[in-house]
Amino acid sequence: MWWLYALLSALFASLTAIFAKIGVSGVNSDLATAIRTIIILIMAWGIVFFRGEGKGLQHLSKFSLTFLILSGMATGLSWIFYFKALQMGKVSQVAPVDKLSVALTIILSVVFLHEALTIKTAIGAILIISGTLVLIL
Repeated sequence: MWWLYALLSALFASLTAIFAKIGVSGVNSDLATAIRTIIILIMAWGIVFFRGEGKGLQHLSKFSLTFLILSGMATGLSWIFYFKALQMGKVSQVAPVDKLSVALTIILSVVFLHEALTIKTAIGAILIISGTLVLIL
């Protein structure tokens, strides 16, 4: 069932790029990121409270909280740079470069999480990198 969620994520990520490119026109990219973040914040907390999952806050370890904060900071920086890139470039070029994160994640997962790098995964990462180069050059 994970693949269905992953496909929905890809669909909404592509819509994010299209909507963001239209929305960032004539707007400061940092302001656009802040507006987007508020909407995400409202949606995420709304889901947590609607489903009664807020009780999990008291059980968070300092370790988990530290890495969730770091993840949030990385997400924020990613969005800031993504919106700036969208403002300056074509979405058909910015989005593929942004998706290099998939290949980078594969590499970083091997280095930091010691995940196995299979030949299939390595070929996939190389194809992603190659495809991105074809699209942007």
